[in-house]
Amino acid sequence: MPNGIEHTLRERGFRLIRLLEYAGLLVVLIATLTAAGQEVLLMYRQGRVTVADLLMLFIYLELLAMNGIYWRAGRLPVRMPLYIAIVAMARHLTLETPDMNAWTTLAEGGTVLLLSLAVLVVRYGHIRLPYRDEDPDNIGGKRS
Repeated sequence: MPNGIEHTLRERGFRLIRLLEYAGLLVVLIATLTAAGQEVLLMYRQGRVTVADLLMLFIYLELLAMNGIYWRAGRLPVRMPLYIAIVAMARHLTLETPDMNAWTTLAEGGTVLLLSLAVLVVRYGHIRLPYRDEDPDNIGGKRS
């Protein structure tokens, strides 16, 4: 009967982890919505919208999309954080370029290029080497 106890403990552990993941996702969702709302309010008070503001809103939109995908699929696509990093670097370049020297600007542009190449490599890997559905009891498996 130790197998039955082990199975019960394992199921409860998985449920606890899932509950903690959902609680964390809810915190991230609320924080993202709050930050986006504050950004929109700031734009309204300033009476103008800049490219940097729009890029920030796109970052919030990507965070919301990433959160939604995780809620639906139970997995986080590696590309989503890469997209967020690319937009964040573009925003930083937009804001800080006048104050940066040429080498720093070139290095940050190279960072955007490397992140973009990483997206291509990950996407190519997903197309050429797709994931097989894993056993739900497997820790990396898709949840039902």
